[in-house]
Amino acid sequence: MNQKRGSHPKHAAVLLALTSNEQNPSVILTKRAMHLNNHSGEVSLPGGKWEDQDESLMRTALRETHEEIGMQPDWVDVICNLPVAHTWQGIEVTPYVGVVAENLPLQPNPDELDAIFEVPLSFFLKDQRTRTDVFPREGGAVWSPAYDYQGYEIWGFTARLMVEFLNQFWGSELSRTNPAREKDWSKDPIYIERRKQALAAAARVKQQ
Repeated sequence: MNQKRGSHPKHAAVLLALTSNEQNPSVILTKRAMHLNNHSGEVSLPGGKWEDQDESLMRTALRETHEEIGMQPDWVDVICNLPVAHTWQGIEVTPYVGVVAENLPLQPNPDELDAIFEVPLSFFLKDQRTRTDVFPREGGAVWSPAYDYQGYEIWGFTARLMVEFLNQFWGSELSRTNPAREKDWSKDPIYIERRKQALAAAARVKQQ
């Protein structure tokens, strides 16, 4: 679980922090600051890229979570990690699952975040998604649900990780099949252009 990595700019880790409410646990999510250049205003799990001082990717997840929301590493009981997932920019992300006490004194780092909020797992299990997103990938496509929770849009990579977690550990059967409309991002010109730029950047890194 405490996976080690060598120096590599494309490794990252996130923390899926669950509150210790046995009846109805929640997951802690963040809203990225609007002034950021990348993914501004989007909902995400706390976490970030591996840095040289990190002895493991679990350390990366805990360090970044502390920097972003003020959660001390010793407040987290890390119980497992999910399979490595890849963003459309080519970043390899290891998600860690941890349990934390309820009502922790968390504070968003204004340099990175606009908000911290919690979503009950029961909300995701009801699967009242607003749409299903389908993203192009080499050799096929990946999908993820999109949800609206109290004005926060939870979609894309974050929603995909929530599906992976709930299907693997919570016994849910969330799938692409759903009455909600599908959005094919392969027809979105802005997304396609950004994906081309990301793939070109990833190719340059491999050549270094």
